[in-house]
Amino acid sequence: MGKNKLFRFAQNETFENVFQPNFYEVKEEGFPLKGKWRQEYFGNDNPITLELGCGKGEYTIAMARRYPERNFIGVDIKGARFWRGARTAVDEGIRNVAFLRTRIDQIPNFFDKSDLVNEIWVTFPDPQPRESKIKKRLTGVQMVNRYRTFLSPEGSINLKSDDDMFYEFTLETVKENHWPLLDSCPDIYGLRPDDELLAGVQTFYERMWLEMGKKIKYVKFRPFRSNER
Repeated sequence: MGKNKLFRFAQNETFENVFQPNFYEVKEEGFPLKGKWRQEYFGNDNPITLELGCGKGEYTIAMARRYPERNFIGVDIKGARFWRGARTAVDEGIRNVAFLRTRIDQIPNFFDKSDLVNEIWVTFPDPQPRESKIKKRLTGVQMVNRYRTFLSPEGSINLKSDDDMFYEFTLETVKENHWPLLDSCPDIYGLRPDDELLAGVQTFYERMWLEMGKKIKYVKFRPFRSNER
């Protein structure tokens, strides 16, 4: 393990905005902030947005800056990556942001309906192209059902991806489950170059895909049918 990673891991331990719970302790004892994020960490009643697989936390930080009336939590299993976002929040005094280190499939252990999570962003996830990995796709039914355990009934899921297969898979999943499709765009920079949020915030991987000439796609949907809300 490189010195840079060790340094970042050590710094993460000192940041008040970083949570790195032990998997087995959470399984046995529960996570103390579950259902209490707004009251006990953020100290307000503002709604929460999650960025799942947040990487360096570019979207988490950008949204926290733009929407001070909301709370934001970046989630990733790699703490050395989101160190950058956590460090930026500390340096800039951004108080409406936190970072959680966990696997995405474990996310229901950390939130429930009381947390008022009403938006999820999935930014450039691994598309898991093999059919045997379909359960791991972050916009697949198995994963979305996990989000539904804590997402507000009026909440939405946003996907940005460079991958054609994953974009089409997400649209088909939404259609098959009769979830309301709120928005979709097959080429953000070609069709919506002035969109402040979609085109105005770029992740590390997004810049890489753009340099390769790939089109960036977007889907927004609500994972609840009208009769479930």
